[in-house]
Parts: sequence; structure tokens; C-alpha cells
Amino acid sequence: MATKYGFANTLKELRFLFCQTSEQSAAMRSFLTKSYPTMKKHNPHTPILIREASGIEPKVYARYEFGKERMIPLKGLDDKAIEKQVTELVKLGT
Repeated sequence: MATKYGFANTLKELRFLFCQTSEQSAAMRSFLTKSYPTMKKHNPHTPILIREASGIEPKVYARYEFGKERMIPLKGLDDKAIEKQVTELVKLGT
């Protein structure tokens, strides 16, 4: 898992948005419970923000150098599919 979450040098921030109670965000909550400690351990200086809002669909945003940002909707994905999407997103800047 160490190389899976080795963030690109150009990644400046990773932000997760999801609902704290809805069923559609259950996979996101499961993913973050398992993966957040590993991501933070291997990338201690990169902010990983977790934002909860009632009724919002799960999404992940990545902010790169020069103000570029990319968003991936995660609605309907299981935690393995979310892991794959996040892994691709954090490696984009390399």
C-alpha cells in the first residue's frame, strides 16, 4: 500500500466530500476508515481534507500546482473501486 498512495509531487491537496449518514456514501466512509492512516503516514505534508455534508453525493477533488483541480464523482462505487479512482487521481501529476 505504500506505493499505491505515494502522491505525485505536484499534488497539493486531496479533498473528500460525502454524506455522514447516507447509504450512497457508505463505501466512501469505509474506504477512508481503512485508507486514511496509510495515506497520511506516507504523505505527511500533503493536506487530506475530509468534508461531510448532509445529502451530498460522494466526490474526491485533487488540487495540483498552478491552481489546477480535478474532481471524480464516486457515487455507486464500492470501496475497491473508490481506491482505484483515488490511486489514479493522486498519481496524475507525475
